[in-house]
Amino acid sequence: MTSFYLSKPYEPPQAPANLALGEPWALFGSISPDQFMARYWHKKPLLIRGAIPAFTLSTQDGALLDSPISAKELLKFALQDEVEARLVKSNPWSFDNGPFSKRAIPSINKPDWTLLLQGMEAHHPAAAKILSWFRFIPDARLDDLMISIAGIGGGVGPHFDSYDVFLIQMSGRRQWKISEQKDLSLNPNLPLKILRNFKPEQEWVLEPGDMLYLPPHVAHDGIALDGGCQTWSVGFRSPSFKELLQEGLWRLAESLENIPALESKFADPQQGATHNAEQLPEELIKQLGSKLKELKLDQIDGFLPGITAYLSEPKQQALFDAPDRPLKPNAFLKKLGANRLLPHLQTRILSLGKQVYCNGESMTQGQATDILSAWQSISAHKELRVGRLKQPDQSSLYEAYLAGWLVFEH
Repeated sequence: MTSFYLSKPYEPPQAPANLALGEPWALFGSISPDQFMARYWHKKPLLIRGAIPAFTLSTQDGALLDSPISAKELLKFALQDEVEARLVKSNPWSFDNGPFSKRAIPSINKPDWTLLLQGMEAHHPAAAKILSWFRFIPDARLDDLMISIAGIGGGVGPHFDSYDVFLIQMSGRRQWKISEQKDLSLNPNLPLKILRNFKPEQEWVLEPGDMLYLPPHVAHDGIALDGGCQTWSVGFRSPSFKELLQEGLWRLAESLENIPALESKFADPQQGATHNAEQLPEELIKQLGSKLKELKLDQIDGFLPGITAYLSEPKQQALFDAPDRPLKPNAFLKKLGANRLLPHLQTRILSLGKQVYCNGESMTQGQATDILSAWQSISAHKELRVGRLKQPDQSSLYEAYLAGWLVFEH
C-alpha cells in the first residue's frame, strides 16, 4: 500500500455536548454506548470494522483518507522537549526516551521500529477531538491519547496493559493478535515488558477506520504491515486503591491546617494511676476517636475532595504559559461576552458534586455563585459562554486565565 501517502487528511469532528447514549453508534459497530458499557467495558474485547465510517466511504468514492496528522508532522513532535516520546526497535529489541534528534528517528521506509508519542491530546486539536468521542466514560478514568507510528514490522512486542484501551487504526494496516491467557509472566532478559509465553487466540488485520477495544490484562501484539502505520490509542487510567488513598490522606492532612480547633492540646484530667504505663492511654484513643467523628474523617466524604484534586492533576510534562498581554479584569469580562473560554489542552478538570477541581486545585470553594456556575459549565462542557460575571478580578476564573489554565478561543 503506497496510495495512502497521497490521501487527504481525515478531519475528526468534535462530539456533541449531549451524547446520545441510548442510540446506535458506528464507533461501536451499531450498538449504543449503553450497550457497549454493559456488554464489553472491562469484560471482553470488541473488534469494530469501519468504526470511523468516513474511511470506508472515502474508499468507495476513490478518494482515500489518511491520518489527521501526517507522518512528517508527527515525527516533528518527537523532537520537542514537552512531548513524551519513546522509540522502540524490534530487531534486536531496544528502547530509548526522547526528545530525539532527526537522525535518531528511522526513515518511514526502514523496518522494525515504532515511535510512541504520549498525551497527544495536549499537542494537537485532532487528538483532542477524538477524545471527545469517549466522554460517555467518566473523565476521571481517562489517561490520554497515544499515537504510534511505525515502519513495516514495527511493534512493541506481545504485552498486556492494566487498563482499558481503544486501538484506532488511522493510517496503513496493523496486524493484531490477542489472547486472554492467564500466564502473564514477562521475559526478564528484554528491555521492554514483553510476555514470555504469548499464545495468540484471535488474529485480525485492521485497516484505517477500524477499531479494537481491549479490557485490562488481555495479551496483545500489534505489528505494522505498512510503512508509516499509525495507531491511535485511547487509554484509561486505573489507579490502585493504595495510590488513591495515599493521595487522599495526604491532602486530607494538609486540610487540617485550616481548622483552628485542632490547635488545642490534648488534656486528661480524669487520667488515673496505671500499672500499664507502656500502653497508649485509653483517654487519648477516646478523644482522638471523638475528633475523627466530629471532622467526619471516618467517612469517605472526607477523602473524596483530595482524591478528586489528585485525579485532576495535569501530566508531569504539562507546561502552562501566562498570556503575553493579559487582559485587565474589565477587558477579560468584556471578552467573555463575545468569545468562548476553553480549558488549555493540557488542563484537567473534574467535578465532585457542585465543586470543581482544576489541575489539582479546588476552584469553587468560597467563590461567588456566578463563578461556581461558570466552572461547572467548563467542567461539564469544556467551554464557557457567559454574559455577566461579578468582580472577575477576585475570582478563581480570572486567576486560572492568568495562569494559562484557561484560554480564549482563537
